[in-house]
Amino acid sequence: MTQEEKQLLIKDLSARLPYGVKFNYGGNDGCDYKAETISLAAINNSFPIEDCKPYLRPMPSMTEEENEEWIKVSDMKFDREGGFFYIYDAHLPFDWLNAHHFDYRGLIEKGLALEAKEGMYKTE
Repeated sequence: MTQEEKQLLIKDLSARLPYGVKFNYGGNDGCDYKAETISLAAINNSFPIEDCKPYLRPMPSMTEEENEEWIKVSDMKFDREGGFFYIYDAHLPFDWLNAHHFDYRGLIEKGLALEAKEGMYKTE
């Protein structure tokens, strides 16, 4: 894993911790963990980031219902004051994608994440 890939994975996984992202450690069956109760420091110390692969959903797996919700959330508001554009709530679309475990950074294609198994993140 390159330093750039490591930094990308740390950045992505850090943003997902509050949403209970699941990850595999070491590529071994039965080594799946839920990261909601651990901090990034624990991952770096107990689970070297190079051996962690989060389970993420490919963007095309978004359902129609999720797509409608995404459209509502990603409607950013702009306000022009004094020649500057201010973006209000610009973080909301990314928070939503993280909460729904979507791979918007292409980590699956880069081999840095695994495709989530169907139903892995059901909350019912």
